[in-house]
Formats: sequence, structure tokens, C-alpha cells
Amino acid sequence: MSSIENTPGARAAASAGTTLRLVWPSWQGAGAASVEHFASEFPLDVARRGYSVGTAVLEAVLGPHDGPTARVEVPMGDEGLELRDGIEAKDAVVAQLGRALDVLADHAPDRVLTLGGDCAVSVAPFTALAERYGDDLAVVWIDSHPDVGTPASEYPGYHAMAVSAITGHGDPDIVALLPATVAPSRVALAGLHSWTEDDFPNAAEWGLSTFSPADLRASTAPLLEWLAVTGCAKVAIHLDVDVVDSNEAVFGLGVEPDGLTTTDVRRIMTDLGSRADVVAVTVAEYVPRQVIRMQRLLDGLPLIP
Repeated sequence: MSSIENTPGARAAASAGTTLRLVWPSWQGAGAASVEHFASEFPLDVARRGYSVGTAVLEAVLGPHDGPTARVEVPMGDEGLELRDGIEAKDAVVAQLGRALDVLADHAPDRVLTLGGDCAVSVAPFTALAERYGDDLAVVWIDSHPDVGTPASEYPGYHAMAVSAITGHGDPDIVALLPATVAPSRVALAGLHSWTEDDFPNAAEWGLSTFSPADLRASTAPLLEWLAVTGCAKVAIHLDVDVVDSNEAVFGLGVEPDGLTTTDVRRIMTDLGSRADVVAVTVAEYVPRQVIRMQRLLDGLPLIP
């Protein structure tokens, strides 16, 4: 069940053009082996749920939202984590996807700000907006990784299959749930510089455009030229915080050096907003290590539950 935090009047306003804030602290989409490797300083059960902590921090950093807010229920237990059909925790991620799509159908928003959670939290809002805007919607996926995995890939984490799902590839059960998909010709991967060998061919085979950090370091012009060619007036932007150069700051689960700087990311997103109507922004994959350490320090101390 989803939890909707707004009044009936605010719900009506959402369909009239307000921005829905979708809070989705999903953690099940990240493969356990990957989490264990990159966050080995924490017990695995703590590290796996780090994305939910990151979502709470993002919501606190952004403060109150002047509009409707909806939450996708995310269980914190171990239900549905089994590997099935090449996807780890398939039962859990499918259930959450269904709940998120129900929330979006209920609100029918013009715009969505999604706070996550692993990268897969963009699948529901982006495909819901693809149903609304059709061929007028482009997607810019700002990420160190391509997220074009499939159930046939070596890595079974669903968060690495998010772009695949949005473009109609991958697990048929998941794709069948989606209200629409986005043609690969209208999807760009920006800041990409960390590939997995078995997924490397997918981007080219499907027709996705890719831009490395070096392509965008001096100017956003190459990406803006691509956007102009799509003819789209609206854009959905996914920001995986691991795209930020880990030499500057480690925001994500993994350490990814030589990515975009925070200044680069702000410029790129601002430039996109100057050329198109930004109808979706997702902030994902934030793992606040210092906050998690604080949680562990305080856990079970006197007067602290």
C-alpha cells in the first residue's frame, strides 16, 4: 500500500500542474554482493539499507515541499529478496514498482521530483510521464554507469537495469507493468565512464546516445545539440550521485574517480532546463556514510530506542 500525504485539494492541484514529490527509499534493487564489496565497513544488512537512509537525508536537506508529497511503501525486512528470472529481489522490486505506478496514476502529475533510493526509482515516474507526453519526452540519465543490464547480465541488481526497463528492454514481467516506454533515440547517458563488459554492446545496439565526462567538461553543448535533434520539448533528468568525481566527494555506493564535478552537474542540469521543460528530476543512489555511522553510534544507547 502507498501512503499519500496531501489533502484532496492538493491532489486535484497535482493534475493541474503542480510538482509531485515522490519519496521512494528503495534499497532492494542493489545486488547484495555489490553492496558488500563497496560498503564493507558496515554489516551487510546495514549497508543494504543505506539507500533508505540516504532518501531520508535528501528529504531533510530539501525541506518542506510546496505541493503534494507521496511515499512508496518500502519494507525493511528480508521478504522477496530471492534471485528470480535473473533479477535479485525481483518479487520486492516488482511489488514496489506496482505501488509507485498506483501512486502516480492517482495523482496524474505534470512533473515529478523523485527522491530515492536506488536507480530503479526513476522507472515508474519516467514511464508514467512517457505515457502523458509521448514522443515529446526525452530522458537524460546522468550517471557513471549505463544501467542497461538485463536478466542475462552477470550482475543481477535491478538498479543496473533501469534504463533497459525505461526503453522497453529486459524482464518481460516488469516491462508489461509499465504504462509506456521511451524510444532509445530519445535517451542520453551523460557522464558515463564505468562500464560492465557484458552490457557494453547494449547501448549501441539499442541506439542510446552516450556522453563521457570529457565530452561535457568544457560545455553542455554536445548534450544540448542531441536534445535539439530529438525535437523534444520536455525532458526527464535522472541524477545518480555517483557521477560526481569521487576525488571531489564520495556520494554514492561505489568510488568512481574522474567523473563530473558538482559544478559540471549543476551546469548541465541548469542548461537542460534552459532549453526544455524539465518535467522530472530523480536524485538517486545517495549513501550517507557518516550518517549511517552516527546511527550505529546511537543505536540502543540509554533513552534511545
